[in-house]
Order: sequence, then C-alpha cells, then structure tokens
Amino acid sequence: MLRTLVAVCVTLMLSMPFATAAEPLVRIRDITQVAGEHPNQITGMGLVIGLAGTGGNSQTTKQFALNLLQKMGNRADPLLRDNIQRSQEKTDNMSVVLVNATLSPHAKSGQRIDVMVSAFDNAKSLTGGNLVAMELYGLDGEVYAIAAGPISLNGGDFGGDAANVTKNHPTTGRIPMGGTVEAEVPCTLFKNGIFEFLLRSPHYLTAMNIANAINLYSPGSAIVRDPATVAVQLPASAIGDYFRFVAECQELKVAPGSIARVVINERTGTIVIGSDVKLSQVAITHGNLIVSTVETPEVSQPAPFSDGETTVVPRTSTDVTEPGGVISVIEQNVTVGDLAASLNALGVSPRDLSSIFQMLKESGALHAELELK
Repeated sequence: MLRTLVAVCVTLMLSMPFATAAEPLVRIRDITQVAGEHPNQITGMGLVIGLAGTGGNSQTTKQFALNLLQKMGNRADPLLRDNIQRSQEKTDNMSVVLVNATLSPHAKSGQRIDVMVSAFDNAKSLTGGNLVAMELYGLDGEVYAIAAGPISLNGGDFGGDAANVTKNHPTTGRIPMGGTVEAEVPCTLFKNGIFEFLLRSPHYLTAMNIANAINLYSPGSAIVRDPATVAVQLPASAIGDYFRFVAECQELKVAPGSIARVVINERTGTIVIGSDVKLSQVAITHGNLIVSTVETPEVSQPAPFSDGETTVVPRTSTDVTEPGGVISVIEQNVTVGDLAASLNALGVSPRDLSSIFQMLKESGALHAELELK
C-alpha cells in the first residue's frame, strides 16, 4: 500500500508544471493561440469626397471620379471621357484611397469592424472626407465587407499660400465601425476531435508545462508535438460542448519558460535584459578620450603711419582629457538587478551599454542571446 502511494505521489510530481516561487504563472490563453483562429486581411480601393481643396489631381483620381459617375448612371461617351482625363479638370475635393481592415476569427455577417484609409494619390489631407461605399476583398478575390463613412483623423494640414502647419499624418485616417461584414471566413478548429495550441514564443519547457497542466485537468488529453505546438484530444465529457472545454483549458495557469536574451535598440537607446541572463566573472572598465579644440583668432594692427596691413592672427588652444576609467568587477551568475547596479556605477549611457554588452558577448562572458534592433 505504501509503495503504491509513493508511486502515485511521484507521478503527480512529475506531471506538475515546473515552476518555482519566483516564476510567475500566466494563463495559457495569454501565451498561445488556437490553431485555425487567425485574423484575415481584407483590402480595396475607393474614393473619398468632400475634401476642402486638399484632394488629389492625378489621372487615377480623375478615372475614379468618372467610374463613380458611371456607376451612378451618369454615362458619358468615350470622346468626352478622354477629354476629361486629358484636361486640367479640378478634382481637389476628392482622393483615391487604399482601404484595409482586419477580419477577426469567427466574424459573422452583419458585424461592424474598423477600417483604415490611406491616400493613394497626391492628396494633401483627408480631413473632413467621406468614403463612398466600396468593397473589401480577401486574397481569394471574394468580397468580405463593405466600407463607408466619415474619416476620423487626429491631425490635418492647415494654412494658406504663404505658410501652413501639418499635425500628425493627415493622409491616413480611420473609420470606426465603418465596415460591415458581408461574408464569413471558414474557421476550422477541430480535426478528428483534436485541436492545437500554438505557442507565440516556441519553447520546449513552456510546451511541456502546458501539456502537463491540461493533463492534470483532463488526464491523457494533451501531448507536445513540437516546441510550438501542443495537441489536445477532446474528452468524452466535452462532446457537444467543444468550445467550453477549450475555454477552460485556456484559463489554466502555467509557468512559461524564458530565454536568456538581451535586446538592444541603438536608435532609441533602449536596453531590455531578461531575468535569466547570466555572466561569468568579468572586470569592466569604461573611459572616454575627450579632445577639445578652441579657436580664438586675434587681430594684429600695424603701427601708425607704417606700410603694414591689418591681419588676423590665428590662435588655437587644444586640450586633451582622458578621465580615469573605473574598473568594476562583476561576479559570476549575478542577477539582473546586480548587473544593472554594476553598470550604473560606471556612469555609462544606454548607448555605451550597447558596446559593453557586445564586448561581453565577444569575450564569452555573456551567457545569453544578444539581439540588436
């Protein structure tokens, strides 16, 4: 009896997610997505009208204006259309735009979605414009939504002939709830009673912890297929109520595995150091050579009643300063806090830290991935 109890306890311990008190627990839904649930991009081209002289005047704008007139029943003979396209007919109250939207998974016919509008021609601003009803197509060429409505911009182009002021990006705007879904995109989640969790950041330990957590909730349901995929077999109790079981699995909490990584963005001077970053014992010194050159020219005046000329005499003062470098010794396997404190003690800027981390990586003292943006 005792031997059986010990075997059961060992089995439960091995099946539990690997976590320590310091490791945060997160929901499965926050680090994965269900295979088959992905957004779809739909796009189309339309015409914005009602602009106050900030529209486009390209041939594309004129062609779209003619197409709109014909769609509304105002047909013109071919010769007239050709003359309008060649003339300097003003179209600065309209603009040809590219319209795109994201169709979320399980979107149903009749639902409203936001759409983005961007000027395609040489329009200066879309402020005050109204998008004429147009179709949004998927990559398969089918119509999935209809978009129309007034454009909202947090900016614009203001001024006159002598000066103007531009706020933000006036040629790109948004139409909140400006699209109406007309067709649904097929979304298949279950195949032979199996669905899959796809990890947003593939990791062996994370996938194993997810499978262990699901198996504790529903024994024998989950298996790790690869570091990015955990397959789950629907149990008999979930028949007829598949989505409830998926939702319950998504709410389970696990300890995600992390990658020792240092990410540096040299353009902004931002550095992010992961909690698992470790260093071998190393000494770091940081110093700068400063050369300062100052020109103070002087004017030389000739003596009175002499044949001399006034000249400028150059005077150059050069100062070379090399501050004494501070040597900081970093112990082996320090924490992120200790590492930050040691580097701050050197008085270095974030951009200097970028060079220090690159040197640490080259020397083999940095045990982490170094990613430069």
